[in-house]
Amino acid sequence: MNPIATSTTFYLVRHGTKVRAIGDVPLSPEGVLEARQTARHLGRLPLAAIVSSPLRRAADTAGYIAEASGLPVHTDVRLRERANWGDLPGQTFEAFVRMWERCTNDRDYVPPVGDSAQQAGDRLSSLLSEQALQHPGKHLALVTHGGLITDFLLNAFPESELNRWHPSFVSRQSELVAECSITTVLSGGHGGFVLAGFSSIQHFQK
Repeated sequence: MNPIATSTTFYLVRHGTKVRAIGDVPLSPEGVLEARQTARHLGRLPLAAIVSSPLRRAADTAGYIAEASGLPVHTDVRLRERANWGDLPGQTFEAFVRMWERCTNDRDYVPPVGDSAQQAGDRLSSLLSEQALQHPGKHLALVTHGGLITDFLLNAFPESELNRWHPSFVSRQSELVAECSITTVLSGGHGGFVLAGFSSIQHFQK
């Protein structure tokens, strides 16, 4: 049996540009345009399912993809960002950034709220493995967050491979995943993964 034919294709979509405010914020007007363009692109693909983070900016983005593809949106908390500004009452944005950077630099550090980078990447891995078993050979859109995508990639692939997609991947990780970009991951043998595309925004040019 051809292993490519049975591989599940995951399109990891970062949500569109969000409103710059604390809490569970929606898409900005720019983010809505990005989400609509992304939805038009993904609507032409043979998607079997759409799964979204419960955070509003991701759920809003997934909603446009659902309209274009005619599929329902399933929500899974494993697609949530490792931490969200507003989860910790009274936390300033500056304090949130310091916490985020500590998590990025020390992947085992567990913040006062949320997950460590290692834990976050592990939960996305578990979701992909589960979905690969449920949808062998299918195409799925997973709407999530930039930090979670890089947390997963750093867990699943050696740094040398990630550097082929972008030099200094580890040190630049927080700025690499563009809003509404698509990172394509294939399920591999023995629970592994293949990185087939990273932070692509080519669909904005069509």
